[in-house]
Amino acid sequence: MLEIIFFLIAGCAFLYLGAELLVRGSSRIALHYRVSPLVIGLTLVAFGTSSPELVVSLISGIKGIGNIAIGNVIGSNIFNIAVIIGLASIIRPIVVEHKAIIFDTPIMLGVSVIFSLMLLDLKISRLEAGLLLGGIILYILVTFYLSKRNKLQIEVEEISEVKQQKFNLLLNLFFVIAGLGLLVLGSELFVDGASKLARAVGISEAVIGLTIVASGTSLPELATSIVASIKKEHAIAVGNIIGSNIFNILAITGTAGLFNPLVADKITLLDIGFMLGTALALLLFMLVGKRINRFKGIIFLVSYLTYLYFLWPK
Repeated sequence: MLEIIFFLIAGCAFLYLGAELLVRGSSRIALHYRVSPLVIGLTLVAFGTSSPELVVSLISGIKGIGNIAIGNVIGSNIFNIAVIIGLASIIRPIVVEHKAIIFDTPIMLGVSVIFSLMLLDLKISRLEAGLLLGGIILYILVTFYLSKRNKLQIEVEEISEVKQQKFNLLLNLFFVIAGLGLLVLGSELFVDGASKLARAVGISEAVIGLTIVASGTSLPELATSIVASIKKEHAIAVGNIIGSNIFNILAITGTAGLFNPLVADKITLLDIGFMLGTALALLLFMLVGKRINRFKGIIFLVSYLTYLYFLWPK
C-alpha cells in the first residue's frame, strides 16, 4: 500500500510540475515570436492547465483502461466546478462577466449534454472522438472571431509577467521538453498507482478515476483559480474552469478516443447526472445576481461531498 501511495503522490507532483514548465516555456516562446495573447490564452494556457488530464486519459485509453480515461474527464469537470469554484467563491465572492454567462458557460453545458448522449452506450468510438475534436477547433475559431470583432483581450497573468523578462530560446525549449517528459512520467506513475489502488481495495477503476485521479489532475486549475480569487481576478478564476471543462470533454476525450475507442462500462447515470447538474447549477448561479457568492460556494462543496457519499462503496 505504501508503494501505491508513493506512486500517486509522486505522479501528482510530476504532473503539476510538468504542467507548470510546459505553460511557462511555451508561453514565453509564443510571446517572443509575436503570437497573439488571445491565441496563447485559448490554446497554450488551456492545454497547459489541462495537460495532466490529457496525458492521464491518453495513457489510460492506450492501455485499454477506458473507465479511468472517461472517469478522469467526468470527475475533473465535477471537481472543477463543485470544489474549485466552490472554494474560490468562499475565499472571495466571484463577479461573473457578461460573456461567460451568454457564451462560454452555455457552450460548456451544451458540450456536456452532447458528451453525455455519446456515453449512453458506455463507450466513445473513433467517430465520436473525431466529432469532439472538431468541436474544440470550432470553439477556438469562434471565440477568436468574437474576441477580434469585439476587440476583447484575454489577460493571462503568467503570460503578462514574462513580457519584461529576457528571452532565452534554449532555456524555454528545455522547459517545454522537460514539462512534457514530467507529464508522461507523472501520468505513468499516477495511472499505475490508481489501477493498483482499485485492485487493492476492491473498488472499480471508474471510482478511482472519478475521484483520486480527477482531483489529482485538477491541481493546476485549483492553484490558478484560488490564486486568481485571492487577487480579485474574477475572470481568470471562472474562465479557467469553464475553458478547462470544455477542453476536457472535446480535446481530451477526442484525442484519447482517436488513439483507442474508450469503453467505460462502470460509468453510471449518477456520474453523468452530477456532471450535468453542476454545469447547469453554475449557469443558473451566474444568471442570479451575476455573481457566485459564499452561500453558492458552500452549496457546491456540499453537493460534492454528497456525490462522494453516494459514489464511494460503503
